[in-house]
Amino acid sequence: MPEALKIGTPKETFPGEARVAMTPDSAKQLQKLGYSCLIQSGAGAAAGFSDKAYEDAGVEVIKTAASLWKKSDIVTKVRQPDEKETRHLTKGKTLISFFNPGGNEAGLEAARAKGANVIAMEMVPRISRAQKMDALSSMANIAGYRAVIEAGNNFGRFFTGQITAAGKVPPAKVLVVGAGVAGLAAIGTATSLGAVTYAFDVRPEVAEQVESMGAEFVYLDFEEEQQDGAATGGYASVSSPEFREAQLAKFRQLAPEMDIVITTALIPNRPAPKLWLEDMIAAMKPGSVIVDLAAERGGNAEGTVADEKVVTANGVTIVGYTDFPSRMASQASTLYATNIRHMLTDLTPEKDGQVVHNMEDDVIRGATVTYQGEITFPPPPPKIQAIAAKPKEKPKELTPEEKRAREVAAFKAQTKQQVSLLAGGGLLLLLVGLIAPASFMQHFIVFVLAVFVGFQVIWNVSHSLHTPLMAVTNAISSIIILGAVMQIGSGSFLVILLAGLSVFMAGINIFGGFLVTRRMLAMFQKS
Repeated sequence: MPEALKIGTPKETFPGEARVAMTPDSAKQLQKLGYSCLIQSGAGAAAGFSDKAYEDAGVEVIKTAASLWKKSDIVTKVRQPDEKETRHLTKGKTLISFFNPGGNEAGLEAARAKGANVIAMEMVPRISRAQKMDALSSMANIAGYRAVIEAGNNFGRFFTGQITAAGKVPPAKVLVVGAGVAGLAAIGTATSLGAVTYAFDVRPEVAEQVESMGAEFVYLDFEEEQQDGAATGGYASVSSPEFREAQLAKFRQLAPEMDIVITTALIPNRPAPKLWLEDMIAAMKPGSVIVDLAAERGGNAEGTVADEKVVTANGVTIVGYTDFPSRMASQASTLYATNIRHMLTDLTPEKDGQVVHNMEDDVIRGATVTYQGEITFPPPPPKIQAIAAKPKEKPKELTPEEKRAREVAAFKAQTKQQVSLLAGGGLLLLLVGLIAPASFMQHFIVFVLAVFVGFQVIWNVSHSLHTPLMAVTNAISSIIILGAVMQIGSGSFLVILLAGLSVFMAGINIFGGFLVTRRMLAMFQKS
């Protein structure tokens, strides 16, 4: 039986990078696949994983990067390797890392010349089976969350609206441009913090996802053929010039109202599109914040500077950090190491510590950019379509005649139901009347009428005017009032007194209930 292959993780050399591609927990799982694990000393320190933690997990700690690269059969990294690291590649060695194959021709050629096999984690196809390996989504999720935290750090105000003894604080208004993984994470975070959140995306099929998270989807008055999210791998594609102009016009309309703008729009293998222009920035209020998650690819906002925070002349802060996942290094490392562990699970079908690089597998083939001395990028389209929600078909517009026919049919059905209920009620009253004394029937009829009329009167009040609890209690009170009014003329002094008290107390309950409900709704109203 061949000796188990060794998986090694060096310390990241990119300035400021705090993530690590192997954690003590992921190392334990890799060892269950039959591999031996190596880690460079200090590789996990910035993410909160000590050398001792790795040793306790059965990982061999190697002092230098050169020694680790030499001893490892498989190397796992976070950032794309630099020129010095690429020189450590040898024939048959496997590298699993972010690699930027679309803009790293020198790295591709060097890996091909060395005969190394490179799996680029950003090339994992977006199909359901590959979700567990989708490192881009894992990191985008963290970036979207962190973008809202950074926005709050620079905003200087509450996200949520508050009513305090010192006055009313309006909620922040947040616009998220792009509703991919990062955008949805930002929407969820901003909404949970109490902000009034809006979102825009060129893919109309994501509107339902946005609205399900409590945000308002920004629609355009523009008819354009819908993009197929499956055909684009779940990403947005280039829009027409007319659509772009309509989009920019909408952003100009929204700019003066927004306190925070988070841009996440990216198109695969292209520079980030410019969506938030100088005139929009100039129209924003002083103290507003723009967080540009596309800064590494040029930015969606004009004025974005990668890895810097810029304050414009009118007091708008533009945050262009490119290391959002690294700012949550422990969580990001855990998720990324899990993505790599799942990739190695697929590469090790026998769990014997031996890589089976199956180029017939959609996921492995899609992520492999060099293999056995050949450049295999770009990959062919996956046999299975990418995950995408099927766009909802627009409801058919009814003609006036069809609307009239539908209303008549609904009226007939409702009338038939009411006639059946009345007939059943009449029959019941007739049967009761035959055996019950006259006084009982008088009170029984009052009770039935009070219940019917009181319920109809209150229950047809708009739900925006009272809570469900108040609706029930008000309906009960109205029944009491109507019954009491009908009993006032009975002639008995005691009955008249009790009926009068019932009207008075039930009236207080109804009007007080509406007043309390109105004040309560006003407290939670977002302006």
